Amino acid sequence: MDAAAPFHAGEVAVQARLGVADRMDEIGRKVVRDQLPEQHQRFYEQLPFRLAGSVDPTGRPWATMLVGQPGFVQAPDAWHLTFDAKPMPGDPAAAGMTVGAPLGLLGIELHTRRRNRVNGRLLSVEPSGLRLQVEQTVGNCPQYIQGREYEWVRDAADTRPRAVERLHDLDDEAAWLIAAADTLFVATHAGAAGADVSHRGGPAGFVMQEDARTLLIPDYSGNRMFMTLGNLQLDGRAGLLFVDFESGDLLTLTGRAEIVWDGPELATLNNAERAWRFHLDEGWWLRDALPLRWRFR
Repeated sequence: MDAAAPFHAGEVAVQARLGVADRMDEIGRKVVRDQLPEQHQRFYEQLPFRLAGSVDPTGRPWATMLVGQPGFVQAPDAWHLTFDAKPMPGDPAAAGMTVGAPLGLLGIELHTRRRNRVNGRLLSVEPSGLRLQVEQTVGNCPQYIQGREYEWVRDAADTRPRAVERLHDLDDEAAWLIAAADTLFVATHAGAAGADVSHRGGPAGFVMQEDARTLLIPDYSGNRMFMTLGNLQLDGRAGLLFVDFESGDLLTLTGRAEIVWDGPELATLNNAERAWRFHLDEGWWLRDALPLRWRFR
């Protein structure tokens, strides 16, 4: 592909399999950018949290949240973002936040259902926060975002989990959170193409648990860029983040994922065009880590 091509080989492979590669190349050259438009710079600066996807030294992706009072993210220009925040203590995603490492970011505003994603590399990692070089940015539609209003329950800088608990299987509490979830976030990466974090949403219970270590996640009709599935084509590892919007708990998981293109299991996932199966390797509870709470609208 030439230098201006908007998608990497994994994304193009998925698009070609589904017969949309030529059309997406045309669209991608218009909407996938290497810099932040003014409106997106201002959008990020008004957010109280950002989703992040990092890759630890063993190559495992982890999804997490960075939190702060609106303004904790700043866009000094179209090619950089700075964060007056750092990972939560005990968060496994922190291991991948080092100078030169890829970092995927998702700005999402649940009460307005706006979102935008940025992928880049970390230029500096200091006790006071992070600085990112923007490499790719693209807007996403509000489809499948569940509307929620937020409120602060303590100081924004207090992201210390009240407990950090490791799990090897999806215990009863994890199974309950997943069964009730209408939202999850997924981190993936594709080697030199960088890291990414994306939103997935649906009706409560849209994620199906197959056993104590396996989840089946529907893939609904979307923008046809296939950034997450494209990454899985090149590196079949993924990190999942489930948020308990009422308690502030985070359930973060990492493991292997495989795309389910067809088969009888799709019949159990209403309106799914395909799915992907997630096999758990390791997970953590970060208890009451978030100083935010959300109310379903």
